[in-house]
Amino acid sequence: MPSLRQLEFAFEQFAIRVAERRDAVVGQALRLPTLQTAIPNAFGVALQFGHATDLETEARQLLCSLGAKRVATELRIEWNSRLQTAAGRADYRQKLISLNPLLVKHPEEIDRTLRHELAHFLAQFRAGRRRISPHGPEWQQACRDLGIAGEKRCHTLPFPAKHHAPRFIYRCPNCRRDFPRVRKIKRTVACLACCRAYNRGEFDVRFRLQIVR
Repeated sequence: MPSLRQLEFAFEQFAIRVAERRDAVVGQALRLPTLQTAIPNAFGVALQFGHATDLETEARQLLCSLGAKRVATELRIEWNSRLQTAAGRADYRQKLISLNPLLVKHPEEIDRTLRHELAHFLAQFRAGRRRISPHGPEWQQACRDLGIAGEKRCHTLPFPAKHHAPRFIYRCPNCRRDFPRVRKIKRTVACLACCRAYNRGEFDVRFRLQIVR
């Protein structure tokens, strides 16, 4: 029979092997994957140019410097690959700014785009519950305060446009012109050319568009 010392040694070795296997599993679970394996293509590279947490820090500092500390503490920033043609998007209710990963191809535009979206936050924060135009004078003033005076409402970056095949065809009963649409028209609309020609530009039911497909 093995001695007590031999049994203790065998148990110690077994415990060591179990601990090693456990540490290996935990290590694999906690090990952060590289950008190349975790986030494919441009999205991974975009994080290299501006990690979301770094951008959040910068954005919060900007808002705090302009007196918007309350909204700054709730602000979140994400890279959203679902954005297609938009460079960024601001959701004031969710306190969320989404940036297009395609900005990685234009790294000099990341900061400007961030400030563009922050201007929406700053303008609405200053307005309180009052409803304001998305790109109205309040937003323009916020842009000036954020250092991007003269900012345009739309970017000019060469992002590929997303095209959808038209699912519906509408036709004017008078001139027989077709109007292809991706989505079904929910309002009552008429042919503008015919309304201008025969009713001084006012709506005329005679030229109401009719769905043919």
